[in-house]
Amino acid sequence: MNTDNFLLELGTEELPPKLLQSLSATLGDNLSEQLNDLNLDYSGVHLFSTPRRLGVLISDLQLQQSEQIIERKGPSISAPDIAIDGFAKSCGTDRKSLQQKTFGSSDYYFFTKKQKGLRATDLLENIVHTAIKKIPIARPMRWGDSDFTFVRPIHWLVMMLGKKIVPANIMGLVSGNVSRGLRFAKNRKITITSAEKYEDLMINKAQIEVDFVKRRETIRDQVTNKAKELGATAVIDELLLDEVCALVEYPLTLSGVFDEKFLSVPEEALISAMKTHQKYFHMLDKDGKLLPSFITVANIDSSDISVIIDGNERVIRPRLSDAEFFWNQDRSKSLNYRIDKLESVLFMKSLGSMGDKTKRIESISKYIAELIGANVTNCARTGLLSKSDLVSEMVGEFADLQGVMGGYYALQDGENESVALGIREHYHPRFAGDTLPSSHEGLVVSIADKIDTITGIYGIGQGPTGSKDPYALRRMALGLLRIMVESGFNINIKELIIKSLSLHTSDVDTNSADDIYIFLMDRLRAYYKEQNVSAKVFESVLAVKPDSPYDFHLRVQALNIFIKNSASKSLIEANKRIFNMLKDQNNLDTDVDTNILTEVAEKRLHNSTIELSSIIYGSKDYVSNMSQLVGLKSDIDSFFEEVMVNVEDEKIRNSRLSLLYSVRSLFLSVADVSYLS
Repeated sequence: MNTDNFLLELGTEELPPKLLQSLSATLGDNLSEQLNDLNLDYSGVHLFSTPRRLGVLISDLQLQQSEQIIERKGPSISAPDIAIDGFAKSCGTDRKSLQQKTFGSSDYYFFTKKQKGLRATDLLENIVHTAIKKIPIARPMRWGDSDFTFVRPIHWLVMMLGKKIVPANIMGLVSGNVSRGLRFAKNRKITITSAEKYEDLMINKAQIEVDFVKRRETIRDQVTNKAKELGATAVIDELLLDEVCALVEYPLTLSGVFDEKFLSVPEEALISAMKTHQKYFHMLDKDGKLLPSFITVANIDSSDISVIIDGNERVIRPRLSDAEFFWNQDRSKSLNYRIDKLESVLFMKSLGSMGDKTKRIESISKYIAELIGANVTNCARTGLLSKSDLVSEMVGEFADLQGVMGGYYALQDGENESVALGIREHYHPRFAGDTLPSSHEGLVVSIADKIDTITGIYGIGQGPTGSKDPYALRRMALGLLRIMVESGFNINIKELIIKSLSLHTSDVDTNSADDIYIFLMDRLRAYYKEQNVSAKVFESVLAVKPDSPYDFHLRVQALNIFIKNSASKSLIEANKRIFNMLKDQNNLDTDVDTNILTEVAEKRLHNSTIELSSIIYGSKDYVSNMSQLVGLKSDIDSFFEEVMVNVEDEKIRNSRLSLLYSVRSLFLSVADVSYLS
């Protein structure tokens, strides 16, 4: 099979940095899908992306489709001659050339022919055009007087198969072998001599690393080394690194400084100004303190680097001045004073203002604090003040500092340190893998805040549907459950949902508690899936509907240990058998008439269940409970080997069914292990 490498490069205006990687991945996926549909084999797909280009290299692309067998089914052999002759004529042949084959219970005429595969060069124009058009773009742009649309205007098109240009006219552009370098560099046009040399030519001729991952690591190394030169440590945020990489084709790392007076402002505000607004990396000294300097990555070389550095230093100064001004202004008013201003900030239609929300958070925080034995006064105070910084000047300018600035202002106001820490941390965890709050106050208020939002939005009928989750309730629910599970808070989630719903206005449906519980359990399922917990283990525990996520977690841990025991398989199957025997039985209970028991095996099993019930019922040590239940294996095995349950005597039958019901009840005190079958 003849193969060659295929290169596609779309040259564009500067692409949105936060979309660059997804655009690149989607283009690659679409090309792969088109090639697979057309039965064109290839060995690999390599993606390239910079601010001004999207590229794909398809390695070892099959140059021609394989020969295909085309088969058409015609009329039955008993059909009228006119129908058979008509079918043959439509196939461009005569009746004698048709084949007879059995299809189902009848025989039919079939026409079969071999079709030569098409050349890749004849297919690639449509493949590329379709791959581009299938990229989902929320706000497509139109340029010039053309009817073409894309996320940004496209200015050049490279399509090469090996060393040859693939002829194509796509979106008004004729394909060629000429790419472009930096806008203001000498080598503005680069001729691509072959598809496989594309990456090397771009780096050698234009100093552009078109591979996103390689360019990102180059920037990481440059930033790290620049900080080392200055005797400092650079803090590299991965999301910022990705964004910077999507902004530059020719990374040049530089450092600048700012006035030390700004260090009197909370460092989070300075870092936010540098990172969010200017895409700068900040540096720390050997003691972990913020330095009055930064590292920036330029996209162009210059004979006078000092001009670029000076420009960046001038740009960051007003940003830091703003942060300093907001810091000084905000401290003139206490968080307590700002509570009333929250009444004018809408939380959500039908759910009231942010002031209403803080009062609900305060109430729920008291409720939770009492349940877990935390400081009720501190938790309530933290909840009441938790949103006050939303109406501060600093958070108005730097939204990512909500909570953080509230912590600083609380200390400024003389609030308890644990209250300040709780305010600072109550938004955590904000995303997958984020840290939990470190204090009881932070944990309690985080739960209160999240459950209030979930119940409120769900209660007005705005919960997630399908893939749509406009209020990020799934992520919020996962954070809520993580706190309960990982912090060991044994809180009745059903009662918490009802409590939270009761605090909302009449616009919120208080009958939505069951739906909210099911929603939370579905998120708990996702949590355990990420922890590589078997779906059967999860369903086994869910079947007994534990009230508390932490209690749920303890049961999961016990089952994970249980299934590793050699006796577990026999006990699981026994439970499945018992379930099947009892599923149609009503009015059974654990009271067994011992006077009716006659067989040694059933008496022994009954005595064992009585002994175990006194140990297990009421115990939350599920690992120990399951270990105790493993001890029933021999008694259960003997019972099924020696005792007939479904005998004609109704009293004996019911007594033995009640005994099995007792056995099942013991296991159900932990989980329904029949789901493990």
